[in-house]
Amino acid sequence: MRIALDAMGTDRRPLSDVAGGVLAANEFGDTIVLVGDQARIEAELKNHEISAGYVEILHAPAEIAMDAKPTEVLKAAPNSSIHVALNAVKTGEVDAFVTMGNTGAVHAIATLKTLRRIPGVKRPGLSALFPVNNHRMIFLDVGANTDVKPEWVQQFALMGSIYAQLVLNCPQPRIALLSNGAEATKGNLLIREAADMLRRSKMNFVGNVEPVQLMSSVADVIVMDGFVGNIVLKMFEATAHYVATLIRQEFRNDAFSMVGGALAKPAFNRIRRQVDTSEIGGAPLLGVNGVVIIGHGQNSAIGIKNAIKQARKAVQENVIGAIRSGIKQESQ
Repeated sequence: MRIALDAMGTDRRPLSDVAGGVLAANEFGDTIVLVGDQARIEAELKNHEISAGYVEILHAPAEIAMDAKPTEVLKAAPNSSIHVALNAVKTGEVDAFVTMGNTGAVHAIATLKTLRRIPGVKRPGLSALFPVNNHRMIFLDVGANTDVKPEWVQQFALMGSIYAQLVLNCPQPRIALLSNGAEATKGNLLIREAADMLRRSKMNFVGNVEPVQLMSSVADVIVMDGFVGNIVLKMFEATAHYVATLIRQEFRNDAFSMVGGALAKPAFNRIRRQVDTSEIGGAPLLGVNGVVIIGHGQNSAIGIKNAIKQARKAVQENVIGAIRSGIKQESQ
């Protein structure tokens, strides 16, 4: 298998990106195609040993900044690492694309300039994966579409369900709508209409969930519009950072707390590993005509390797073909 990795994606590019690519090549035995500035990639590769698989370089001299505006992204040079890698997926030169770069840029370039949408898909959905009670939940949309229609939400649910089944090993994914109450009468017009559509579908729809239920394993796929989803995602990140900071501060308050903190450190390390985003690495952009996995710019080499692992599984299980078939059946 050949996986394209954006070598200019992370905040520490290309150090973490190259290290993650080498880890993936050595563990999976695949060909990892590092896309970006060839000179910088070659210089960093000298610090690593490749014992299995292969690492290739696909030169792309331009970069898209993390703070680039959508209009700037669409006018960006076609020799940016994101653009070159997505074109490689389109032409079949590689099987999938993994990046820790600008999420909006990946979405815009994939949807409007390279891969395009899977036939029948109204809008691609950006997803996020969360580890809950030893299994992973998929949330979407978390930012690609701020204003949506009920039929788009239904498609988000379908695509998320297919991904959960094939990649996350969830035989009958439970689908829920994020709302301000679990009752069927709750929610705005969008939620109520989307819920009606989901009830009539063949999917395993379990109803509405409130924010307080999100981390309680009540569902495997949580769907929402991108405006709400992006707020939820950022709130989770902020809460996790706040709680971690608060715990560290309290354990440093006095000698007894410091001793207690030292004794509790193994337990906290186990908790940290359970919620560590590097264990997941990234999440799919669903609805475009190719496997695309997007991760956080602060990802470590291990996180990048795990994102590549997700891409491999999505290719092996033919997620794109399954979504194509699912969308076609739903439209009949």
